Amino acid sequence: MIIDSNMHHLPEDLFTNEEMLNGFLSTAPRSFGEIAYMGTTEAGARQLILEKPKGYQNLNYVEGDYSLEMKLKTMDENGVDIAILRVPVWQEWLRVDTCRIVNDNAADMCKRSAGRLFANACVPPWGGKENIYELERCIKELGMIGVQLSCHYGQLYLDDEAFKPYFKVINEMDIPVVVHHTPLPVRWESIYEYTNLRRELGRLLDQATAVGRELYSGMFEEFPNLKFIHTMLGGNWFANYNVMIPKKPRKKEAMHRLDSGDADRIRGYLQKNIYFETSHPASWGKDEIECAIKVCGADHILFGTSFPVFYSWMADGVDFMKTLNLSDEDRSLIMSGNAIRLFNLKV
Repeated sequence: MIIDSNMHHLPEDLFTNEEMLNGFLSTAPRSFGEIAYMGTTEAGARQLILEKPKGYQNLNYVEGDYSLEMKLKTMDENGVDIAILRVPVWQEWLRVDTCRIVNDNAADMCKRSAGRLFANACVPPWGGKENIYELERCIKELGMIGVQLSCHYGQLYLDDEAFKPYFKVINEMDIPVVVHHTPLPVRWESIYEYTNLRRELGRLLDQATAVGRELYSGMFEEFPNLKFIHTMLGGNWFANYNVMIPKKPRKKEAMHRLDSGDADRIRGYLQKNIYFETSHPASWGKDEIECAIKVCGADHILFGTSFPVFYSWMADGVDFMKTLNLSDEDRSLIMSGNAIRLFNLKV
């Protein structure tokens, strides 16, 4: 079985429903330099574009890419049995009224998929009653299997006090949290001018910063049931795994320049609370993915494609995973087993 744990979802009527479209366009925070507008592709298709700063595109959503028919057709063409939906990036700003419509649309799409699609709840992460009620409605009434968050909201990463009321509820509900990258990290000024740095390194920096802050903040002591699944391999976290958790020196040093006293505790969080999703694995390359699996463990990595940003991310991703030097057991965990376990899928 193959499960794509990262398939992007937008309402199918986003480009024709004025209320829905305004809910997306009006919430992008101009005060933080986010500019949202409608445009067209070279082929004439309508697209929703997000720039930051002005003149530098970070997101492009093209009409027709997000229909149920397109999802199922692409899954069938590439041997994907099940996909888990999430709203890409934009949910950093959506109001709860817009989230309700998005969630209803996702639930309806899942119902029409005949068991092929599941969805994560899209809810503002603040502790107000409306937001908590919407989360509970999504899980208990709409049958959603997890909740999604952005790496940061405004300038606040997820270890901030502001999110504690929301995490208290999620911790008690014991549901997984998908942490999606945002277009750029909080401090983005040094990378925006070059396309690949802006649209790839920016997301990696944001994820790596988020994972590090979560680990060192102690939030998992307070909320031990939280299970975060970070996209894009947590922003290269497999490469940071040991250097960010230094061992105690064998000999006495003149001074302690690094904190090595909490190494066991931090490694414990990585084992219990942090998981990683591949986000178009073929883009990384064979050496990088095999290294990530070796360092983080096959039981901590989920296959995900970020379809439909590129069709090839799913098509090449499925084929690419077959080339990896993995045991059958490890391959099964990554391609489906971990998703089934973490999301408690009844498949």
